[in-house]
Formats: sequence, structure tokens, C-alpha cells
Amino acid sequence: MREGILVINAGSSSIKFSLFVGESGGEMALSSKGQVDGIHVAPLFKAFDPAGHPLAEKRWEHGESLSHEVLLSFLLRWIEEHLDGAVLKAAGHRVVHGGLRYSHPVRIDADIVEELETLVPLAPLHQPHNLAPIRALAAVHPELVQVACFDTAFHRTNPRVAEIFALPRALTAEGVRRYGFHGLSYEYIAHRLTEVAPEVAGGRVVVAHLGSGASMCAIKDGKSIASTMGFTALDGLPMGTRTGNLDPGVVLYLMQRKGMDAKQLETLLYKESGLLGVSGISNDMRVLLDSTDPHAEEAVELFCYRIGRELGSLAAAMGGLDALVFTAGIGERSAVVRERVCRQAEWLGVRLDPTANAGNVQCITAADSPIPALVIPTDEEMMIARHTRAVLRG
Repeated sequence: MREGILVINAGSSSIKFSLFVGESGGEMALSSKGQVDGIHVAPLFKAFDPAGHPLAEKRWEHGESLSHEVLLSFLLRWIEEHLDGAVLKAAGHRVVHGGLRYSHPVRIDADIVEELETLVPLAPLHQPHNLAPIRALAAVHPELVQVACFDTAFHRTNPRVAEIFALPRALTAEGVRRYGFHGLSYEYIAHRLTEVAPEVAGGRVVVAHLGSGASMCAIKDGKSIASTMGFTALDGLPMGTRTGNLDPGVVLYLMQRKGMDAKQLETLLYKESGLLGVSGISNDMRVLLDSTDPHAEEAVELFCYRIGRELGSLAAAMGGLDALVFTAGIGERSAVVRERVCRQAEWLGVRLDPTANAGNVQCITAADSPIPALVIPTDEEMMIARHTRAVLRG
């Protein structure tokens, strides 16, 4: 029997979906993908085949009257009409935060949703929107199995010393500690390395997930050892609109001297900083690289500088480095950023091959480079589909 697995990645105003289909017991393949954008305004549904060719499009003019339930009902009907004889078995959801309890994907029930709701303060821009379609699907299709796959789960192998802050123990016990994020991406890359570069897959690898949200992870023997993100997805590298690493004293200054409240701080740190804040132009790396404005150059320089700093830190956490991997939007597509990072990492043994890097091939370092640098596209949706099928099989 051919099985269908629906993967959902929901945001504040969009629902991205991917449909994977495969024979029972066999490997799954992407069948279609798409999104509903503009929720609450003027929702626009678009669907594409695996090659990116359009399959369908629909717009609603009065989005404020359309709930998640209505939009997901439409999506499910469309999915069921395009299963091509397969049976929809389950829906897998990306859920940013699983806390300390969830180190593996889990079949969702009402109690689990309620528990995940308590983690909203740890991921305020993501968790509420991850949970909304879970509730909506339960309302419109209560018999459909739903599985939560957590961005924090892959990092639960971090040693305790890498997780705790130098805070009173009572706060640590309450859950104020480093969790790490982008775990589904890192888990996919760790698996992919066993296929494309088995000689380094079991070694000491730093993966740079560079996109609008950006982080890095130290992976040793296929397991997460340390991550640049911490208590929230705000820590670590500068991102599209997020600050990354910031002295907590800055927050105190903004509260005490600027009179900023929690909501104003949240907006500043999550939505007005990062590449956008430094450049004053854009949060899009492509726009910044095309710009002649010196502020744009400074934003790019800071981004690459911080990657170089964190690379050294993560290599130290593993006692060395055997490979560097670039992934996600910027990591997979920006030869300029990769070149700058690799030039900074020459002291670690990374020797760039400019021609290979410009050609976006898998290995972008010279043949005699002591440390290889690889470009490997990530696929969080495939990882979620695999996890969902595994949960279905118990």
C-alpha cells in the first residue's frame, strides 16, 4: 500500500506543507509542496510539483473571516485529491520547542498540546503558530494521526556543562538553560553525511545553518555536542532580524535608561536587529551583497566575523575539527559568505578552492585541504516525514 505523509511547518501568517508518498516499508519521495500565505489578510494558496512547476492556486479576498480550520480543511481536500491512489496516514509538524522532556518525536494528544503550550514563553514567535494547525487539524480531521517533531530534540545529547548558565541552581532546575534549535536540519545533515562523506560523518563536524534564522552546531560521532543558540532562538549568530549574542547589560540599559518594556524589547531584539538593524537596508543577504552602501558591507562583515568566532569555539568544544558543512539558504547559495568564512578558518586547516566554491559544488575546498568544507542542502521536511512514519510504526 502506498502511504502519504503530510508535513506542516506553520508560521504567524503562513502554513507551508509538503506531501511525501511511498510504498509501505519503502523510501518516501516528495509528491507536492506549497503554502498558504497571507493568513488573516488575503490568503493565497499555491501548490507545486517536486520540480517547482505550479499545480494549483487559489486566493481568498476576505482572510480575516477565515480560520485555520477553514484553510486546513481546504488543504486536506486538495491533498486527498492529489494522493494518486495513496492513503494519507498522518501529519507531521515542526514544533520549535520540546523542552527537556521531548528528546524524540511524539504522537500528539490533547495533554501533549497543553504541555507544549507552557513552552510558548521560550519561543514566542514560533511555538504558538506551530500549535495552531495541530489544534485545527484535530478539529477538522480528528482521526488523522498527528506527530510533533522538535527543533530542540537533537541537542538533548549535549553534555550538562554545555547546557547550563552560571545562574542560581533553582533557575536551572526551572528550565532556564540552553536548548539549541534548528535540530531537524542538523539531524538531516548528520544522516546525509553518512551517505556523501562517510569518512568524516563519525568525526568532529561543525555545521553552519545559515538562513534568515542562523545557527551553528558541533556534531561529534553524529551527535550534537554544542550549539550557538541557547535558551531561545535569539542567541548566537546575528540573523536576518535577530540580534544573536548580546550582553544582558544592554537589555538592562534599554529598560532602565530608555524605558523600554518587555514588548518593545521583544520587537527590537527579534524583528528590528540583525542584518536589518546593522545595515538599515534589508534582512536579505542577497540585497546586502548587491548594495554599495557601507552599512550593508558592515552587516555582512559582522555576520561572517561572528561565524568565524563561533567556529573556533565549537571546534574547541570537540577538541578539534574534521569537517565544516554549510547549509540552509545563505549557506547553500552564497559563495561570497562561504569564501569569507573559509578564509577566516585557514588557521583551522580549511583551504578554499575558489572555482569549486563559485560553482556551488559539494566540496568547496582544495584537494590537499586538511579540513574539507562541504555544501549540503538541508531537508527538514524529509526528516519530519521520516520521523512521522517511524512513530506510526511504534
